[in-house]
Amino acid sequence: MKQIDDATRMLARLPGLGPRSARRIVQHLLTRRDNLLLPLAEELRRLADSLAVCSVCGNWDERSPCSLCVDAKRDRSLLCVVEQIADLWALERSACYRGQYHVLGGVLSALNGIGPDDLRLAKLEQRVQSAEIQEVILATNLTLEGQTTAHYIAARLTRMGVKASRLARGVPIGGELDYMDEGTLSTAIEARQKII
Repeated sequence: MKQIDDATRMLARLPGLGPRSARRIVQHLLTRRDNLLLPLAEELRRLADSLAVCSVCGNWDERSPCSLCVDAKRDRSLLCVVEQIADLWALERSACYRGQYHVLGGVLSALNGIGPDDLRLAKLEQRVQSAEIQEVILATNLTLEGQTTAHYIAARLTRMGVKASRLARGVPIGGELDYMDEGTLSTAIEARQKII
């Protein structure tokens, strides 16, 4: 049936889902049409209609500026730069950071044709120039593109006289050296810190 095939193709576009998983989800939703499929469809419609992209940081919220940007309890001197909104949410879940955020919307990637103009870098520079930001924490992923993006931003911020820092990296809490890959161990050795 065309509608089932179309729904399956749409679900298979989601990360982590292939055609078989998508078809199982469609079948599950159809068998629970009244108590799952229709309420889910309504909730997704409401979500699409109510969310906006924050004009300041790039987060999703019901208003713009978002609730994080207008929170007076947050440290206005710290700005954490992340690749995607999911990264912002991960840091918020940890409850360890109380500064402001800036979502780039991706990373620099010559292979994928993504340059500085394709990211929210101009907006980042405007924020740094016009606000009381003293430190920018670069929380990009430890991929080649993430590190390239962090270095690019750090060089620009240094020229602007703003301190740029990077998240620590290396052995995770509870990690055992025997199970670490060589890249993680190498980074941990390079980023070692004095104990006393």
